[in-house]
Amino acid sequence: MHWTAAPIHFLDFEGSHSAGVVEYGVAVLQGGEVAATATRLCRPRGPIRAEDTAVHGLDAAATAGAAPLADDWELFAGWRQRGPLAAHFAGTENGLLKAVWPYARQSPDFARPGSATNDWGPWIDTGRLIPQMFHDIGSAKLEDLVTRFALAEELEVLAAQHCPPQRRRYHAALYDALASALLLRAALRRPEFATATIPWLLHLSALDPARREAMQQRELF
Repeated sequence: MHWTAAPIHFLDFEGSHSAGVVEYGVAVLQGGEVAATATRLCRPRGPIRAEDTAVHGLDAAATAGAAPLADDWELFAGWRQRGPLAAHFAGTENGLLKAVWPYARQSPDFARPGSATNDWGPWIDTGRLIPQMFHDIGSAKLEDLVTRFALAEELEVLAAQHCPPQRRRYHAALYDALASALLLRAALRRPEFATATIPWLLHLSALDPARREAMQQRELF
């Protein structure tokens, strides 16, 4: 399956394991373009630490009255059924998501076409992918990669269209999700990756050799 053949759902969560998710952002990359977005603040499950507020800018007052992430099960389960989830260093998103819902709804296993799974993963992970696709890339920090791929101007345009006015910056959930989506699209527009498939992206995102072997069922190119 070519990478443009199914929607890829880029997730970013702001929060912590103690507070839970306090904001989410989702950017849907479909047919090589950002086709849809979603974002909202969420009720924390515990106190928001001052050091976390210093990073993402959200505190108890900002999230007062917000519904918990758990209220959006249908949204997240539906996204997972339609296409793979993606994030920049996806371990954080995967952990926070599973803390709310340990399992997804029965969904296609996009790493093994024709199979099904109730896992939220495997994930497309731009934090793991890009350094392997471009061996001299240097820093894998999201902001540094956006600069390296000259995406800052386009990111600002999309942020103005989709992000809340006070959340158009790094460490704001939808802004980071949009940045990750643009980053993957820019990488895959290079001629050498013209035939990239979703299984190949999932395979390359798994750094553990055993996981890679388990996912690789056929020649991916």
